[in-house]
Amino acid sequence: MPNDDVLIVGAGLAGLSCALALRGKGVGVTLLEAGDAPGGRVRTDTLDGFLLDRGFQIFLTAYPAAQRLLDYDALNLRPFVPGAVIRFDGAFRRLADPWRRPLDGVLSAIEAMSKLGEYTDALRIARLRQRALDGPLEALFQRPEVSTAESLAELGLSPGIIARFLRPYFAGIYLDPELRTSSRMLDFVFRMMAAGEATLPAGGMGAIPAQLASRVGRDRIRLRTRVAGVGPEGVTLADGESLSAGAVVLAAHEPETRRLLAARAAALGKTQETLAPPRTWNAVTCLYFDAPAPLPPPLHEPILFLNGDRFGKPDAGPINNLVVPSAVAPSYAPPGRALISVSVLGDPPMHDAALQGIVRRELTQWFGPIVEMWRLLRIYRVRHALPLQPPGSLEPAERPNETEPGLYVCGDHLDNASIQGAMASGLRAAEAVLRRMGK
Repeated sequence: MPNDDVLIVGAGLAGLSCALALRGKGVGVTLLEAGDAPGGRVRTDTLDGFLLDRGFQIFLTAYPAAQRLLDYDALNLRPFVPGAVIRFDGAFRRLADPWRRPLDGVLSAIEAMSKLGEYTDALRIARLRQRALDGPLEALFQRPEVSTAESLAELGLSPGIIARFLRPYFAGIYLDPELRTSSRMLDFVFRMMAAGEATLPAGGMGAIPAQLASRVGRDRIRLRTRVAGVGPEGVTLADGESLSAGAVVLAAHEPETRRLLAARAAALGKTQETLAPPRTWNAVTCLYFDAPAPLPPPLHEPILFLNGDRFGKPDAGPINNLVVPSAVAPSYAPPGRALISVSVLGDPPMHDAALQGIVRRELTQWFGPIVEMWRLLRIYRVRHALPLQPPGSLEPAERPNETEPGLYVCGDHLDNASIQGAMASGLRAAEAVLRRMGK
């Protein structure tokens, strides 16, 4: 490869975004990906005609970096119904978004608040929404911060609405059941939800990195290529091959990035940490079921289901949230079938068979004997799904990308842990490389 090309280690969203920005300025790039396809933690598998995202994920159309880099029309984004159906005390309660569906939203809010919490909770959630929308996005990450749990309490929200709606809702987004995550992320997520739509691409979440990869050029991505060592002038592969470059960008998963930087520091006789301290990682376990279609109400709707008993009853089951992806995007399931996704927070210390049995019992309590007809497709245990982001972890909100002249790092561990954070970090790394090249 030419010595003025840029080598990018990792073809996840950060690496692909960096590569696309560099290609747009005429810089040659080669991505080195250890896996069998680009995407990193955003991947979709195909099984028996079903699209299985590796852990339930959604795409928020308001992400600024995504708006800059992606062709939304080509992704054929399919929206969720704004709001949620909450299961508690043996019944389902609908809570629609009053800002997006004014009539349904106001009526459902009045009814739901009488069951979930207090009538005044609606006004306090409106205050949170306004806070999230105030000012530029960059200023949001400069605000004083507390944990999300503390922020919700400071707003005066009732314990009922927090336990039955807000805690399972944000726990499902952060994968943090204690809501230790910074209030800056609370405002960021609320802002993205309010300013755009929650969607699924018709081709699965993996269609997002696939689109980026096709625009970078598949010939610029080397798959099943593991890197053993890095430096500002090139890399050494696990098979001993050496590749030279004008610059190197580390866009791998955070643990792999740390391993490579530690090896680099050892080779230079240094012991100083070049990244912020390692983060604690949140895990999630996702169970996918195949069910006959059409599904009965309310399962046939493209809406999020929350377990409102999860944090209020000691004998509640492990399910945090459930969704029917094929109700959102029919392409997720073959004709005549439905795909059901169930999320359990963490990595339960039991065999898959035992976990499936416990989840099935809870699903049967929710939906009745039809659950007996559901076939388990696959269980994903995503142990490194999202890093915990407590107060202080987003300071500074955008960490520097250059570790030494010619060697750069990007990824959502240098920004907020989201699709937006990964893509924005990749773009910042590209800008740093271009500055060094005088472009």
